[in-house]
Amino acid sequence: MLPDMLAVVSGGLVGLVLGLLGGGGSILAVPLLLYLVGIEDTHVAIGTSAVAVAASALINLGLHARKGTIKWPCAVVFAVSGSLGALAGAAIGKAVDGRKLLLAFALAMVGVGVSMLRRKSDAGDTDVRFSRRIAARLVPTGFATGMASGFFGIGGGFLIVPGLISAANMTMLHAVGSSLVAVTAFGATTAASYAFSGLVLWDVAGLFIVGGLAGGLAGQGLGSVLAARKGALTRVFAVFIFITAAYIAWKALA
Repeated sequence: MLPDMLAVVSGGLVGLVLGLLGGGGSILAVPLLLYLVGIEDTHVAIGTSAVAVAASALINLGLHARKGTIKWPCAVVFAVSGSLGALAGAAIGKAVDGRKLLLAFALAMVGVGVSMLRRKSDAGDTDVRFSRRIAARLVPTGFATGMASGFFGIGGGFLIVPGLISAANMTMLHAVGSSLVAVTAFGATTAASYAFSGLVLWDVAGLFIVGGLAGGLAGQGLGSVLAARKGALTRVFAVFIFITAAYIAWKALA
């Protein structure tokens, strides 16, 4: 009973952070599954996390689609090329020793924290149009981002959003919405790869998703109340990510 409750609570924490701050929150999924829920195998934690991240992204994708914040042509090209990268990344990740994978994951968390601290206010072209020139930038950027997402078993929103902004000159609002297409695709591709290898705990993933849905709704409600303090919340969360990364590295080296 306790592990089930902890899986729901873990999902709720990730959903709360995602609802409050957007991309980057899913980076907590793997550490929570390892150190709170108690999954012992790093690869199983990554595979289970990928299922939960994909489901959470799909739910949020529907919300953003209703708001019209998705640039579909750019998002689809990025997602397709990135899914191929996610397959390659997942294959590499499954072949890497668990301790080394944790160390790499800790470095990725540092990248998330830095990305969140550097996130700037809205800029870019609000009416960006898909073109060959933009496609030529989206394809390699999507592939590289997908590979990182597949390797670490995370949605990769902290990489996808800046990737879409740099490749297509999107606004932050459209990049966040469009990123969910890629997060869903990357997560599903990674999850399928790990599931094929028997590295997913489906019952834990289901409980995590339930908690994430509840936490996401709570986070969205709090987000509107704490909108004026979002910058401070982001900085606090970034510091928490750095501390978690240090703990993961210590556990991997211990």
